[in-house]
Amino acid sequence: MTPRIEKLRSQSLNALNTLSGERAKLITRFYKETNNIPMPAPIKRARAFKYLLTHKEICINDGELIVGERGPAPKATPTYPEVSLHSLKDLDVLNDRPKVGFKVDKETRDLYENDIIPFWKGNSMRDKMFAQLPEEWVNAYGAGVFTEFQEQRAPGHTVAGKKIFQKGMNALKEEIAEAKSRLDTINNPADIDKKHELEAMEIAADAIVLYAHRHAAKLDEINNKTTDPQRKKELTKMAAICRKVPAEAPETFHEMLQHYWFIHVGVISEVNPWDSFNPGRLDQHLFPFYKAETENGTLNKESAVEILESFWVKFNNHPAPPKMGVTALESNTYTDFALINLGGVNPDGTDAVNELSYILLDVIEEMRILQPSSMVQISKHNPDSFVHRALKISKTGFGQPSIFNTDAIIQELLNQGKDLIDARNGGASGCVETGAFGTESYILTGYFNLNKVLEVTFNNGKDPRTGKTIGLKT
Repeated sequence: MTPRIEKLRSQSLNALNTLSGERAKLITRFYKETNNIPMPAPIKRARAFKYLLTHKEICINDGELIVGERGPAPKATPTYPEVSLHSLKDLDVLNDRPKVGFKVDKETRDLYENDIIPFWKGNSMRDKMFAQLPEEWVNAYGAGVFTEFQEQRAPGHTVAGKKIFQKGMNALKEEIAEAKSRLDTINNPADIDKKHELEAMEIAADAIVLYAHRHAAKLDEINNKTTDPQRKKELTKMAAICRKVPAEAPETFHEMLQHYWFIHVGVISEVNPWDSFNPGRLDQHLFPFYKAETENGTLNKESAVEILESFWVKFNNHPAPPKMGVTALESNTYTDFALINLGGVNPDGTDAVNELSYILLDVIEEMRILQPSSMVQISKHNPDSFVHRALKISKTGFGQPSIFNTDAIIQELLNQGKDLIDARNGGASGCVETGAFGTESYILTGYFNLNKVLEVTFNNGKDPRTGKTIGLKT
């Protein structure tokens, strides 16, 4: 591990987990300013996203090679009041709990008390949804038949496929324009909603490019004050990368990782997709860039490892945003479950392990930090050396990488009716959930309390805690 990475890793590990009011303040300001302006929901959300990326503070940490933070500093974690609204009691719980806490300063608490809560109470997506649900559902929820539903966040488990690494936003905007040209909003009313969604996509694409350009400008500003020749060279290169990606497709190893990271930060800033938005099969996506550059002499293994380890730190800088209500008390984790997949098989079913698979295992072992999560897909086609290398790391008790059976994953996806190629390109995300990467969102809905159903059944359909009848009389 280079001194640079040692410093960045240490800063990430020792950074204080705080609750940042920046996003809540900006989103609230946008919705106040546009409150009386009629606007289709997708377009309004896209404009809110662009407003956020236009005005949020740009954080570039000393010495890093990959840039982009969701908050104004590492581990400064935002809230999403338009989705679900934390109460002042929630903030106190998060601030005071001894484990997995988030410090809430007076400025943020005052912001919530005087601005955020008065505007969003009754207006958040969660509040509006609960107001429309039948009493039976609300009573079952209150009794704990199910909890941590998707009412507190956007559904996660959307894993990047190949397309996100092969095209820039400008190329995607061309596809969007082509799709818009095929719509007939005059004769087909359903096309109106499609048009709004496509226009929102265009706005979001522009927003993420603008965000990258703001980083380029900040890098230039830092460069002008830097005297170290080596760092000046790095800053110049990084600024050029930020002006290129994600507007255009990445062409180098460094560009590809920065390209993905801007998109990742964009997604987790626009919504709270806890959990598991992640780059998926990273060794497969990165290897063509690594192979081309190492062969032409523009990249060596040591430089690649340093860029990867800087990338690893970025994940660890982003704890999962804390929940609200009872789950703020009961569900405590900093992990955002971005599960990076290694190994597995190619689309034709052959062994997919490559040189970068081993390099990434080296990175996992050396970094030894909470995030990102990592796993290896083990197939009967993979070499024993890959299995042994993964086991050598796992047996240290670190908890990573976890080990999955590729052949079982493929069979599970085939049983669901997935195409064979999609199944082979798939994997696991979050904890253990499997899906076809780049082609679907497989939403986590497993928060069902079977023991509660048994308890209610033993009590003639009545919940002993709330006293309400929520089940069948027995």
